[in-house]
Amino acid sequence: MLEDRTVIVSGVGPGLGRSIALRAARSGADVVLAARNGARLAEIAAEIEAGGRRALAVPTDITDESSAAHLVETAVAAFGRVDALVHNAFAAPPLVELGEADPDDIRAGFETNVIAALRLTRLCTSALAGARGSVVMINSAVVRHSRPRFGAYRMAKAALLSAARSLATELGPHGIRVNTVAPGYIWSDALREGFGHVAAERGVPVQQVYDEIAENLDLRRLPEPEEVADAVLFLASSAARAVTGQCLDVNAGEFHH
Repeated sequence: MLEDRTVIVSGVGPGLGRSIALRAARSGADVVLAARNGARLAEIAAEIEAGGRRALAVPTDITDESSAAHLVETAVAAFGRVDALVHNAFAAPPLVELGEADPDDIRAGFETNVIAALRLTRLCTSALAGARGSVVMINSAVVRHSRPRFGAYRMAKAALLSAARSLATELGPHGIRVNTVAPGYIWSDALREGFGHVAAERGVPVQQVYDEIAENLDLRRLPEPEEVADAVLFLASSAARAVTGQCLDVNAGEFHH
């Protein structure tokens, strides 16, 4: 799907970011990996290169203008083009009632989750226009519900959704598509750990916690990181060449939109 294209993935961690990067490489892309943890980037780059594609690890703080600019300049210098940009960077906002949240904590969440994504898109616009490329922003099922304590997170992700739709309108004339993917639960190590804590507190097996959550999903199971990554790759590829300004939910039927 991405044969001989160059993909930048921001926020490459051990979960979804890693899956996106590896799936992109397996689909034929060279991958530029961006995150603060340089050691982790090097490990994932080695995995990609072992599979026969090129990988470039660029330790980056995307909330910093010069660091983000260095990422884009390095990617273009190494590969000559940028065909897709995937925003996976994430900062957890305070999970408290919105009326009790510290405004500074809310602002910090916006800086990584929204402003940094906008900044990196702007910095990549020239290269993406040359390739008639694609931007995919990772959103969240939080925009589909109004559960307690998720107010600050929902604010940030709703703003990211609005930004993506506005960018789709603004960048469309340059041939650039902008879409978002909204995962629900992702059965990754982080969620396994969280379920483990819940199970321990209740004195029940982890599988019981999993089954109780899955019971509320149409498919009766939680999506795997690779399944979310495949949706990202679809939107980044020419298979979605007439799709822009859209948000694709990947939640195994937890919410319908």
